[in-house]
Formats: sequence, C-alpha cells, structure tokens
Amino acid sequence: MCGIAGIIDLKAARAINRTALKRMNDALAHRGPDGEGFFFAPGVGFGHRRLAVIDRPGGAQPFHAQTNKCVLSFNGEIYNYGALGGELSSQVQIKTRSDTEVLAEGLALEGPDFLHRLRGMFAFSFWEPDQKRLTLARDRLGERPLYYATTEDGFFLFASEIGALIASGMIETELNPRAVADYCFYGYVPDPKTIYRGIHKLPAAHTLTIEPGRAPRLQRYWRPVIASGGAMAFDDTARMLRIYLDDAVAGQMNADVPLGAFLSGGTDSAGIVASMAETGAPLETFNVGFHEETHDERPYARGIADKFGATHHELVADCGAASLIDQVASAFGEPFADTSAFPSFMVAQETRRHVSVALTGDGADEIFAGYRRYPFYLAEEKMREAAPLAARRAVFGAAGTLYPKLDWAPQTLRFKTTFQALARPSAEGYAAAVAINLPMRVQAMLSTDLKRSLDGYHPHSVITEAMAEANSDDPLARAQYADLTTWLPGRMLVKTDRTAMAHGLELRAPFLDHQLIQWAGSLPSSYKLEGTTGKRILKEALAPRLGRGFSSRTKRGFDLPIAGWMRQRDGNPLLRLNASHLWRESGLFNEAAIDRMAIAHRSGIANCAQELWTVIMFDAFLRAAR
Repeated sequence: MCGIAGIIDLKAARAINRTALKRMNDALAHRGPDGEGFFFAPGVGFGHRRLAVIDRPGGAQPFHAQTNKCVLSFNGEIYNYGALGGELSSQVQIKTRSDTEVLAEGLALEGPDFLHRLRGMFAFSFWEPDQKRLTLARDRLGERPLYYATTEDGFFLFASEIGALIASGMIETELNPRAVADYCFYGYVPDPKTIYRGIHKLPAAHTLTIEPGRAPRLQRYWRPVIASGGAMAFDDTARMLRIYLDDAVAGQMNADVPLGAFLSGGTDSAGIVASMAETGAPLETFNVGFHEETHDERPYARGIADKFGATHHELVADCGAASLIDQVASAFGEPFADTSAFPSFMVAQETRRHVSVALTGDGADEIFAGYRRYPFYLAEEKMREAAPLAARRAVFGAAGTLYPKLDWAPQTLRFKTTFQALARPSAEGYAAAVAINLPMRVQAMLSTDLKRSLDGYHPHSVITEAMAEANSDDPLARAQYADLTTWLPGRMLVKTDRTAMAHGLELRAPFLDHQLIQWAGSLPSSYKLEGTTGKRILKEALAPRLGRGFSSRTKRGFDLPIAGWMRQRDGNPLLRLNASHLWRESGLFNEAAIDRMAIAHRSGIANCAQELWTVIMFDAFLRAAR
C-alpha cells in the first residue's frame, strides 16, 4: 500500500511549489515507509510514498509508461495484473513484475475503459502529457481513499489523506456544518463530503478528469447490483460460494513480503483463514480481545487458529485503550466515532510487527445481509405497508416520544427506536437504524446556531438518496445497496485503512472482490436472510470447514465497552470533556445538554455513552487539527 499526492495548475503551466508537495508527501510517510518519489513537469507535480509489497525493485513510483510518456502514481493492488500483463504484451513489452507497470500501460493504451478489466483495490492519478489531462480514479468499493481540493488561485490538489492536503499550506480549512451534523448522526462523514467545506472525497467507483479549458468531469464507472434472480439449488449455491471465495483469497495472497490474517473469532474472518489454509501456505493470525466477556471472542479465535495450524497472536484492549484517543483521532484526519477503531488500531500495530500484509473478513455483512438491523428493517417495512404514513406518525410517533429508552433493559424490550422508525418514511427509518446516535439525541447535542446553519438539511438524506439509486422494490436490496455505497466506504473501510496505514500495514478484503459481489448480488434474498438469520448462504458454505456449531453461533461485538469505562473512577474517558475547552468553544454543541448526559450516564440513570463518545472524538479531532 502507498500514499499519493499531487498539485496541478488549472490555469496555465505555472511552476509547482515543490516545497508544498514535499510537505504533502512527508505527511503520508506512514502509508509508505519504504521510499518516496516525485515527478515534475510544467504545471504538474506528483508525489509518492511506497510500501513495497510486489516487485520491490521494479515498482518504484511515480511510474513512467512507455506508451505516450504517461505518468502514474498509484495506491493499491491489482490482483489480476499477471493475466492483464500477458494480454498487453502484444502491444507493449512489460519489463517488471509490478502491477504498477501493467496499470500504467493499460491506462495509456485503453484509457478509462481499462478500469473495467481491473480486479483489485486502487486510488491513482494518471497524467497524459500530450492532452495535458489528469485522471483520478478510485476502486469500485472504496477500499483506497482519495481526497481533493482547489485553491483560490487555481491549483488543484489531491492526496490519499486530508492531512496531506492541509500540510501543503495552500488550503483553507473551514468546518462544514452539514458534515458536522452527518458526523453526529452516523459517527463518520459520508462521501463525498469531508468535515471541511473545500475538501472533497472522490466517491468509490468514480473517475475525476481534469483538462485545460473544460469543467472537471466526475463520472461513475460501476455500481453494485442487488437484484434477486434465478439461482441454483441452495446446496449447489453454497458450493459455488466456496469456489468464488477461494479464488478471491488465493488471488489476494500474492505478495513478496510476509502475510497474515485478522481473526476476530466471527464467521467472516474465520472463513478467510479457512480459505487461506486451502492454499497450503503457512498461516499467521492476529486477534484483539477484552476482559469483558460480552465483548471477548479470543477463545473462538484461538480455536480456529488451532484448527488450521496457524501461529496465533493476541492482545487485550482494556480501559487503557482510551489513552490512544489522540493517536487514533490524528490517524483519521476527520472526526470518527466508531469505537471499534481502537481495537483495530491496536491489532494493526501488533500485526505490523510480524507481517506487512493481512487479509480481513470485511464486507461479508454487507454482501450477505449479516447485520441484525436487516431483519428489523424488513419487519418494519411490513408494518409500513399495513398502515399509511399519517396513521403511523400519529400512533408510533407518540409512542416513540413517550416510551422510555430503557438502555439497561434486554434488547427485546427496547422499543423506542422501533417506534420512532415506524413513524418515519422507509428510507428515513433505515437511516435511523444505521445511525450511531438517535435523531432526537442528535438534536439535543447540537447547538442552536449549528442547527440554524443547516437550513433544513437532515443527514437522513444520505440514505434516502442511496436507497433511491438502488432502483429496487425489494427492501433488503435497497438496504444492502445503501450500505455498500455509504456505510461500507465511509465508515468500515475508512476505519480499516486509517488504523492499518497508521502502522504501514496493508489490508486486503477478499469478500470485496467485485466478481464475488456481482455474483452474490444476484442471489435470492432468502439465500442471504431467512427470518432473523443473516448470512445464511455464507454460513452454509463455511460449515464444512468451520463446523456447524461455529457457523451458527451469534457473534459478539467488537466495539469498546465504553459504557462501563465511562462509569469507572480510573481512566474514565469522560474526564477529557471536563479538561478540554475545545469542544465547548467550537460553538457546535449544546454544552448544557452534553453536561446533563455526562451526569446521567455516570449516575447510571441513562446510557449516553455513544453520544458522549461522539463529542469526545470530535474534541480529539479539534485537538489534532490545531
């Protein structure tokens, strides 16, 4: 994995500020500790930081193609580069074993159409000197990040991380109120927004083309299709799934450096390890657990590691993990409130001590309907069909307001969220299910000035627009599509990328192989979700390898047990809110409401842990951004 950066003159061919580009590249050193490179031409400059994984001597960048003298700066891995290189050999001589050269020559010969032939994860910049054309591209699911901004005097900047853009000294940073609202609702800032007004994320599966005298062109080249169709018998489909998964895993195990796997103890990562074992390669696995039994999956991970003969490494996250708040916040460059970022950060650090590349089970829940919110959403949809919105608002709106939150009660008695969801249209209800904080709590958290500046904007529009794009009458298909295009690239993959690359570790996710996704998207909904059982077909496919008892058990959470930590005397992360003035002085939060939440939580009257953690992590972001 690598880091890329660049500066382009949009007006003429002015000299590029080399010092600014060097600062940008230096800010990405953690992404590429094995070397750096630069390319300069009139009006253009590329920087590159390299983590050498394949063809260490031959893959240095920026890479100069033989064809038309094009230049590539690339972050990612192209898993089918060997086959593509063979196909290109009739037109150009491939001189290295590097996927970088294959990508550069393929783009030079075929242009953006070459993207459709790629099987991999990537974010790249590609310069065509004859046309003076810059193309930026991001992979289909958004595994690799790419940010961009334009200065007032006409320079276009791009980089793998926000921090590199800011390090240039050429970008003004002003908080985007809508992004703040999104963050408080979802726990992250969804694409294409960032926390800053003038900085944008290139969305997954998009290209951005910059040419002199023409407006920038943002184009989508791929989208997931979730459409139940005809399928083979269930057992035959399970066997086919093993074939697709084994193919994806084998393709992603290609590396010239030591390679391992994250093993959380759940079905997804265990399935990846089982598939890796099919190759006969030696295995190293890595796990992080908790002292709290409700969150700890170390025994299950150990069992899988032993079953497949892996060398297993594990560590424990306790309340001391809260001491990493500033480090984690700095790694993201934006506020990020998913507590599982902390164990991810810790296990990535430990993994990097042993290997340079690790495979993960990310993506299986989105593809095979594994989240517990899916069956709840389908049940709510049936109730929505039975009664018009006006009637539901009258009945369930009042019930949702009056019913206590019951954070302490068993899950089956926590009806408040369900009542509130039923009082909303379908997409708004699902947005509330995906949200990290309840809409009513978000309204209480935000200051009057911030709410006024939103001018009617509501974060649920992110999910509403995504579900409309799905173009499906199947509610499960709409929910999966929304997750694949918002939640997955904006939250889950951001978490894994930043926490791993903070330690120079490359992560690969075989479940995100687009051929596997396209095949799985065509399966009947009943193959994925039956009753309250998600990932039905995946569990069936893996049962012969993992055992039916393992495949059918309920996975425990990977989030930090912050509710208990925030009631402890020692190491309580709530103490940060009392010690810091940054979140109060920002003018974004209702201080009195946050203080009341803190008192209520510590006394045990209510569980406000996630809302308070949201403010804690925003405060840490402000601290890191100073």
